[in-house]
Amino acid sequence: MENTGLTTTDFTELNLLSRGKVRDIYELDSQLLIVATDRISAFDVIMPNPVPGKGKILTSTSAFWFKKTEDIIDNHLISTDTNEFPEECLPYRDTLQGRSMLVEKATPLPVECIVRGYLSGSGWKDYCRDRTISGIRLPDGLKESARLSEPIFTPSTKAPEGEHDAPITREQMEDIIGRELTARITEVCMDIYDRASKIAEQGGIIIADTKMEFGMIGDKLILIDELLTPDSSRFWPMDDYEEGRPQKSFDKQFLRDYLISIKWDQKPPAPKLPPDIIKKTREKYEEALNRLVK
Repeated sequence: MENTGLTTTDFTELNLLSRGKVRDIYELDSQLLIVATDRISAFDVIMPNPVPGKGKILTSTSAFWFKKTEDIIDNHLISTDTNEFPEECLPYRDTLQGRSMLVEKATPLPVECIVRGYLSGSGWKDYCRDRTISGIRLPDGLKESARLSEPIFTPSTKAPEGEHDAPITREQMEDIIGRELTARITEVCMDIYDRASKIAEQGGIIIADTKMEFGMIGDKLILIDELLTPDSSRFWPMDDYEEGRPQKSFDKQFLRDYLISIKWDQKPPAPKLPPDIIKKTREKYEEALNRLVK
């Protein structure tokens, strides 16, 4: 395990395009270089200390899933091998190794695309309020963590840094990006979730829900950003699953639960994380990867 984490990159010879909650993105002519740091966020707020090695785990996990789903839809990944990166990346190879992706440049769509197979997180809160999630009416009497009769597509807005995404209906998504594109994305998301769920089950993991992002290259729709990582999904151990309560997890729900337990108000600045919480969070991410990539 790495002793220190990478909180930020400063590749002075490259053009920094943006810094997200986790990733630093550099522009290389017609391509992008996405570097997964060890930053971690919860409730849309970046924590003050990193989780060492987390960026490498996220990169490996996304690369695994991009490969497993490339026949469903093309994705933006060109390579994770630094030997195949443009020459201007060479001075930074040691930092980039294992935590970076060379990708095609796409125009991101302004929506988050979420598939839920189980009732948890914000979906559970919305259900408790009025029995709906993103305008989809669900049966009365469902319990927390219940498996839904069939997965549902629940899009949301893509909020600016520091703000919370807000759920939207499918009709609202159609108003934003169009009916045809919405239908195509919904179909793709359902197909990916179905396949990923079956693969994850072989490793003893339930994918309760997951978030995907899409972009356009000209008129072509592609999958971008990350895919089915512990940052963008809820991974539960199958052997401990029981509806009616919160679940143990291989994702940052463990961190969220800690932050809730100390009654943090979920607004910046975030509290400093104790070493044991950092260590256990790293171990959960690592176990998810090891169970998936066998």
